[in-house]
Amino acid sequence: MKNIYFLFLFGFIVSLLVAPCVLNIVRKLKAGQNILEYVDAHASKQGTPTMGGIIFILGVILSFLIIIDDNSRLATIVLLVTLAYGLLGFLDDFLKIKFKHNEGLKAYQKAIGQFGIATIIALFVYNSGMVENSIILPFKLGELNIGIWIIPFIIFFYLAVTNSVNLTDGLDGLAGGISSIFLIGYILVINILFLGMDFSIPLSLEIENILLLSSAFSGCIIAFLCYNSHPAKIFMGDTGSLAIGGFIASILTFTNMYLLYLVVGVMYVLNTLSVMMQVGYYKLTKKRLFRMAPFHHHLEKCGWTENRICIAAIFATLISSVPVYI
Repeated sequence: MKNIYFLFLFGFIVSLLVAPCVLNIVRKLKAGQNILEYVDAHASKQGTPTMGGIIFILGVILSFLIIIDDNSRLATIVLLVTLAYGLLGFLDDFLKIKFKHNEGLKAYQKAIGQFGIATIIALFVYNSGMVENSIILPFKLGELNIGIWIIPFIIFFYLAVTNSVNLTDGLDGLAGGISSIFLIGYILVINILFLGMDFSIPLSLEIENILLLSSAFSGCIIAFLCYNSHPAKIFMGDTGSLAIGGFIASILTFTNMYLLYLVVGVMYVLNTLSVMMQVGYYKLTKKRLFRMAPFHHHLEKCGWTENRICIAAIFATLISSVPVYI
């Protein structure tokens, strides 16, 4: 019998078993991370194995085999999108390793890939009839149907989410810790909302399978954290951060819970805003607003340890997971 707790445990155990194999392979391939020169506090991390996102990607694929049934079409698409973004990240990581520098895909190449995947999903949502062209509003204010404008909105949403998760992956355990708690918060909110929504039975089962997959993915990421917490034995790389971003964007899109990202994903949003503010302020004044952006690097420059920053970020995500949609 499929169960949220069982899927969480299954994902955790599978990824925990897969992790040593992946770690050994990337070490043998000398797939080490090249550290940016201006992040001087991380110089000692030079050469740490990367592409660790493969660990939880494999875990969620195996977990999906338990979930799959006649009502798992949306869950299947969530997995495919996750794999597509993971592959894009893998190409980026591969080029960094091959040419031994921190620039993989060009910014425009990565943007084209992200845009292309997002466009396919946006067109699917608009034409499939399986997902409403609407945004669920907080505080029981109902839904806002935006019709054909859902297409550019979803494209923007995917670009925003995938890039913000990617920006957050800057410290040992940070992106993984925040993401695992985000998924747990999402599951709690949707479970509560699920009882009051007028879904058809097939669609209800589709959303149930999305929740099961989210639970499994959370377990997979937490298993990965056993190797990624400070000091990290392996980094998730863009392989992992883009896969997580694609997964989160998809589950929120297929349940019309876009605005939940601004609340439960507060740490993603904070890091993204810090970069935008830093760039804008510097262009206007030629001075820096923060000691370093994203914000987690600013805290490092202020003397915070990596563990302290990660614990604070995870705690902030826990607090923000209070179901504001109830």
